[in-house]
Amino acid sequence: MAGSDENNPGVIGHRNLQEEGFRAGGGKLVSGIGHNRRALSSINRNIIGAPPYPCAVNKNAFSEKQADFNKKPSIPVHRPITRKFAAELSNKQQVIPEETKKPGQLAPKPSEFEDCTIIDAEDEEESSDFSAPMFVQHTEAMLEEIDRMEEVEMEDIDDEPVFDIDSCDKKNSLAVVEYIDDLYTNYKKAESSSCASSNYMSQQSDINERMRGILIDWLIEVHYKFELMDETLYLTVNLIDRFLAAQPVVRKKLQLVGVTAMLLACKYEEVSVPVVEDFIVISDKAYSRKEVLEMVYIITKSIYLLHFLNDIIRFRIYDLLACLQEKLMINTLQFNLSIPTPYVFMRRFLKAAQADKKLELLSFFMIELCLVEYETLKFPPSLLAAAAIYTAQCTHYGFKQWSTTCEWHTSYSEEQLQECSRLMVNFHQNAGSGKLTGVHRKYSTSKYGYAAKTDPANFLLEARY
Repeated sequence: MAGSDENNPGVIGHRNLQEEGFRAGGGKLVSGIGHNRRALSSINRNIIGAPPYPCAVNKNAFSEKQADFNKKPSIPVHRPITRKFAAELSNKQQVIPEETKKPGQLAPKPSEFEDCTIIDAEDEEESSDFSAPMFVQHTEAMLEEIDRMEEVEMEDIDDEPVFDIDSCDKKNSLAVVEYIDDLYTNYKKAESSSCASSNYMSQQSDINERMRGILIDWLIEVHYKFELMDETLYLTVNLIDRFLAAQPVVRKKLQLVGVTAMLLACKYEEVSVPVVEDFIVISDKAYSRKEVLEMVYIITKSIYLLHFLNDIIRFRIYDLLACLQEKLMINTLQFNLSIPTPYVFMRRFLKAAQADKKLELLSFFMIELCLVEYETLKFPPSLLAAAAIYTAQCTHYGFKQWSTTCEWHTSYSEEQLQECSRLMVNFHQNAGSGKLTGVHRKYSTSKYGYAAKTDPANFLLEARY
């Protein structure tokens, strides 16, 4: 029904205002009242309240809802977000009561009211689609962000953490947890100056690498027979190499050098030291007591032993220094016995590898095979220890294994250990054959867990090619 002037007082048509304008000379303003216009109060009431017309949309209200939506994104649903589905979700935000709809009424033009937008009935579906892209873009961006966060979390999981291997010893005063890292940092610095040159045998005219291997293989059996500490064996080998690097020796005296070096190592490491007569017996009485004591002095003088020992051990060493030959050896080695051997690093690195007894015995089997071989002198003690544990892990588990914790505490990556590890595999393959089988026989007993009978990690040799 068309409206009348009486029912719509004060309403001026915008179109008539533009067409008629003001009369010249301040004449009375004449406005044409359209028959299809509604009162401004009715329109405002319809816009502010629940919109009764599908064609009228409050732009400010929609903007506020969109802002709230941006602040508090809805939880993504499992249904794929399509334009049609997004439009349905958007329409649910604006529910239009059916009883307030009046098909005959039309919304005002955009030029009449700034807060009103005309949407025809035919364009209602397009209007819904118009708001869909913003919703879709926001949802897709939110899903991409969730995927990115999941990728970051997966990357964090893939990074293997470095374990605190000293946490269980914090209450153990003997473990010196506060200083252990500084100690091994100092060991790493000192190892290069406490090892013999890798080509010292070129200075010897009467002995060679093979004779050295025979001597050490025999001393390993002597060490096993006397049930000496592990530290004693590694220190003995170190004393032999350092002495031979500084003093020419004839082959007839080479065994005497080995016996004397072990006697000195026992004085430094053992609580109960074998007597000189015991070493004379195991050497098949090839040397006299006087010769042994003379050589003890020579080695001790060479390594400056007395400079580092306490008064009690120093007194016991002086008791042996009765002969001039004995003094010669200790002077040649400059009295220095406090050096980091491979055993020092083995204990620390095995702890980092969280090794069980079987893996520990297999690691010591690997490194004792290296003691016999002259060519391993080119590797520093810390690298030998790390490579022995790495090779033992590969042998025990059947695949390459080197954890982040091991790499952190050893300072060696898996790639840096490959060369030495391949040598160890070769030594393992040939341990039971040839003449130097002392280490293989030792680790073929139940006391050492039959470690020598483990199959070598041949795949480490294949990886080279």
